[in-house]
Amino acid sequence: MTTRVFTSPLFLGFDHLEQMIERAAKTSSDGYPPYNIEQLSATSLRITLAVAGFTMDDLQITLEDNQLVIRGKQTDDSQGRIFLHRGIAARQFQRAFVLAEGIEVRGAWLDNGLLHVDLVRPLPEPKVRTIAISKGNNPIQRVVDTDGDRGTGGDEGNR
Repeated sequence: MTTRVFTSPLFLGFDHLEQMIERAAKTSSDGYPPYNIEQLSATSLRITLAVAGFTMDDLQITLEDNQLVIRGKQTDDSQGRIFLHRGIAARQFQRAFVLAEGIEVRGAWLDNGLLHVDLVRPLPEPKVRTIAISKGNNPIQRVVDTDGDRGTGGDEGNR
């Protein structure tokens, strides 16, 4: 049984959470590094990648058109070392996340082997206008914005 957590088509610009995860999953076939996508509020989310062994210098985050691309490249420091077992390999990765129009990257930080990237979709500020009512048959209307600016629809002499 599949439970839909987010059904709003406005969830941070993605059609649905399932489509967002599906898009993100298509970017890497081997599943490395593992990641979480967490909704923090109605307008923000966080992508967290498990990047143990990577330093800030090993990681790069870019925004390419509508794709958030996270790359990691470790340097191989195994010269002169003899490994009896090598389970932690210096490997590189690339993860891309397709972002909807209007999504902004607020910041990223590395903490205890986890790379966090915060995203937000700012809510548009409602623009309130007052429409003045004119007397008689004058079709010209005056528009007054809430900030006090007055716009005119035609010749001021007709008023």
